[in-house]
Amino acid sequence: MDTRPLLTWTSPRLLCAATQQKNTGQNLEEDQSQSQNEHKVEPSSAEKMLTEEKAKLEEQLKEVTDKYKRALADAENIRQRSQKLVEDAKLYGIQSFCKDLLEVADILEKATESVPKEEIKDENPHLKSLYEGLVMTEVQIQKVFKKHGLLRLNPVGAKFDPYEHEALFHAPMEGKEPGTIALVSKIGYKLHGRTLRPALVGVVKDA
Repeated sequence: MDTRPLLTWTSPRLLCAATQQKNTGQNLEEDQSQSQNEHKVEPSSAEKMLTEEKAKLEEQLKEVTDKYKRALADAENIRQRSQKLVEDAKLYGIQSFCKDLLEVADILEKATESVPKEEIKDENPHLKSLYEGLVMTEVQIQKVFKKHGLLRLNPVGAKFDPYEHEALFHAPMEGKEPGTIALVSKIGYKLHGRTLRPALVGVVKDA
């Protein structure tokens, strides 16, 4: 009995067809792979448009946000300035009225100073009563001034300050430090920390 393996004969046409199918399958796989890679590398036109539109919207949002912040800052500045103007109007609205009252206070002060102190005694009851009335009126008007933020400036011995004092003269004085105030000719006043009327003074200078 012949034990040699049997050889199967295959038609050359079938071999050619099988080879062609295999090559075709490989080509299809390569084409699909290449197509997928192209899709991954190059985004579609729709995606490009969306990306560009997103960038434009983000830029517009940033611009609008910046404008909004600036508008808020401007509004806050205007509010603060308006509030300051209102507060200043409340504080200094009586400024001209106070200046007029200062003249009255000056007259009262001169009146009390002009009364001879040696004549103020029980033997002169009318003069004594008049003097006491003037002093009481002067004290009361100073209380009213202080209540409304109006304070006296009587800077004898203080350093000369051009924002609070007006120098009438400069003169050397023994025992006095140069630049200090030796004499106050007229009392000054400040309204809520702002000089309403400078004190008229004499200033010490170097000999």
